Amino acid sequence: MAYLLVVDDDEQFSSAVARVLGASGHDVGTEAESGKVLARIRERRPDAIILDVMFPENDKAGFELARSIRRAFGELPVLLLTAVNQAFPLGFSGKDLDATWLPAYGFLEKPVDFELLSAMVADMLAHGSGTRAG
Repeated sequence: MAYLLVVDDDEQFSSAVARVLGASGHDVGTEAESGKVLARIRERRPDAIILDVMFPENDKAGFELARSIRRAFGELPVLLLTAVNQAFPLGFSGKDLDATWLPAYGFLEKPVDFELLSAMVADMLAHGSGTRAG
């Protein structure tokens, strides 16, 4: 199956996501620090990344990181998995994904439905890279 990288400062949550995706046969790594993600990708390029938006050092680090990943690694698929709408009720959704401003394949809100997460990861892996509206 695929190698996935889960990036979230909540290590318990990352572990839960890793267990769920690992049960589907994927090899899953985790990273808690947004500043270490690009180096981790260079060490072992994942097939896809599951990325939080808000980190202790920067509430929009995930948005910035998604753009950095696109610049450095091209069409590497990124799925945003975040509670940003709970912290900042601006109505952010998959409609806001865009190849330049926010290059991500999809968007899921926390708390996450793990069946939906697994389905979105499978879809993302099956359809490759890029940004998917919706």
